[in-house]
Amino acid sequence: MAKLLHSTPRLHTIHRRSFHLLSTLSPPPLPSSSAIFFPSPSNILSPPPSFSLSISPTPCNNSLSFSLRLSPTPRRNFSTQAFDSDPNSNSDSGVKLKVEEKVGGDTSNGAPKSEESFPSGEFEFKEFGIWKSFVVKCRMLIAFPWQRVKKGSVLTMKLRGQVSDQLKSRFSQGLSLPQLCENFIKAAYDPRISGVYLHIEPLNCGWGKVEEIRRHILDFRKSGKFVVGYVPVCGEKEYYLACACEEVYAPPSAYFRLYGLTVQASFLGGIFEKVGIEPQVERIGKFKSAGDQLVRKSISEENREMLTTLLDNIYGNWLDKISAAKGKSRDDVEKFINEGVYQIQRLKEEGWITNINYDDEVISMLKERLGLEKEKKLPMVDYRRYSGVKKWTLGLSGGKERIAVIRASGSISRVRGPLSSPSSGIVAEQLIEKIRSVRESKRYKAAIIRIDSPGGDALASDLMWREIQLLAAEKPVIASMADVAASGGYYMAMGAAAIVAENLTLTGSIGVVTGKFNLGKLYEKIGFNKETISRGKFAELTAAEQRPFRPEEAELFAKSAQYAYTQFRDKAAQSRSMPVDKMEENAQGRVWTGNDAASRGLVDAIGGMDRAVAIAKQRANIPQDLPVTLVEMTKPSPSLPEVLSGIGSTLVGVDRTLKVLLQELTSVEGIQARMDGIIFEKLDETSYGNPIINMLKDYLGSL
Repeated sequence: MAKLLHSTPRLHTIHRRSFHLLSTLSPPPLPSSSAIFFPSPSNILSPPPSFSLSISPTPCNNSLSFSLRLSPTPRRNFSTQAFDSDPNSNSDSGVKLKVEEKVGGDTSNGAPKSEESFPSGEFEFKEFGIWKSFVVKCRMLIAFPWQRVKKGSVLTMKLRGQVSDQLKSRFSQGLSLPQLCENFIKAAYDPRISGVYLHIEPLNCGWGKVEEIRRHILDFRKSGKFVVGYVPVCGEKEYYLACACEEVYAPPSAYFRLYGLTVQASFLGGIFEKVGIEPQVERIGKFKSAGDQLVRKSISEENREMLTTLLDNIYGNWLDKISAAKGKSRDDVEKFINEGVYQIQRLKEEGWITNINYDDEVISMLKERLGLEKEKKLPMVDYRRYSGVKKWTLGLSGGKERIAVIRASGSISRVRGPLSSPSSGIVAEQLIEKIRSVRESKRYKAAIIRIDSPGGDALASDLMWREIQLLAAEKPVIASMADVAASGGYYMAMGAAAIVAENLTLTGSIGVVTGKFNLGKLYEKIGFNKETISRGKFAELTAAEQRPFRPEEAELFAKSAQYAYTQFRDKAAQSRSMPVDKMEENAQGRVWTGNDAASRGLVDAIGGMDRAVAIAKQRANIPQDLPVTLVEMTKPSPSLPEVLSGIGSTLVGVDRTLKVLLQELTSVEGIQARMDGIIFEKLDETSYGNPIINMLKDYLGSL
């Protein structure tokens, strides 16, 4: 699948690329908003604890903007020795991998004195010439019947439910962000499309994807065609998209809930105390909410400070964008929200919506706008059918130069688990094959690693990071973040030459929480006993859940947690050319919004996929006004063979699947990095919760 983008060479300021590593203990089963990691059966039997990197996504944003003058910057070479677990050791391979990267000036004070300038990648609509328009018309005549669209049609798309960052096949349901954005681009140039009619209903995606969709709505409007929104059920996120439309309509009985935003933190300390479970937690990082969740009964001051800042940033960004779109002052918008307005008539009177109409009435108005008679049917083409229209037909197939796009979405695992569908999550061994194929091929001038992941297995993340580093040594690699790219997802991004994040992307949380559960009192209550025979002083460190740590075990556990945190923090500081004490200020398990992360040097540039493409073109010495072909390395999923495979596995493997499920639910070990127990209401309904439940949903959803 290829994608053509026209971009302008306008420049914006960026910040230098960053790196962070995280690690923390997975808690017991939590509400659906919490993220839980369960090791595979093979890991359950392994004596050493497995390391994992993950975080619950709650993408957020503030309204910070910045612009600084630039000065010429030198090139600096980084070696893989900078990322060795032992700072004094050499690389195991004995080979230094060097990746050239432009960086800012001296950072001895922890902040760049000068910044590198990257192109914005802003979309610019360009009218086709007479000859190209003729060629496009000829291609439309020879297109397959299912790719043909009636002239004067309106593209209708229902924006609701989950929005995946992966490509979708004809056998799958739900929206695909890359296909959705591509439809806007195709419709802008398609002479058969008169405008777009959007049905906007409750969304189940992060704010990063919402920002990307909103940007493409505004880009489409540059073509001069209309965009009309229809919102029967509307919250803050839905209105954030609707206000980008030219007109917004709602039925008389519409549900408008523009009441504000909230954040919640859950605590299990009281529950554990009542049932006889003692969490023995070693937390490194005062902002690590996962540790608080397990042992506390109320929120800590540090956690309250972090969540308050995140909420203020998100709410502030929403107020700023809405006030700018509606031509109102920020104070007026906030006052309106605080009045708790729900009457549709008042929303119309105060200019929040264009008018009050039912869907059929809006369609009648569209027919009148297009000059159609009332008795005639409005020609419409829906999202799924229009996704099948080839860009080649519209003269948007791209240029000679190719850029590979490698998408990585979901939780990270080293190998595919028994409960996962063939396309669920990030499987390191599969992604590594794609990375190697791009590195070995001479067809691609650059590569973009598109990451939408809360993290996962640390070993898998490190293996993928290594392959990305090898790829970056051969050709430019740009990391583009969607809703969330934290922990293991951020680990992957560190292999790239530059990191691009949405201003609503979630990142940070550089901290460590580890521990185990003492189930002795619970076992006593239910009459269960467990005896352990071991050899080795610390053999029962994580195996003996029926008793608390012995003093020497507690000391070893604390030292290992501190060592893990020190290694993660120091590697992050090394990768950012930042003093350790400065990185310590950005670490401590704190979560940052995209803009805050950029201002602290944790990411390089604020923007979406278009800006990542522009930066990749710049690094590959491709002129900004020259179209390129984006080659998707990840096939749409689930495919028909995967669907059939899932049916067969379901029919013959139910008993085995349930046994494995029970086994995984009762065994949790290792170090995790999460933001458990935090619920951002109306901010992000994306479910990166219990991976077992998610895998079952993915598995059954493919049937």
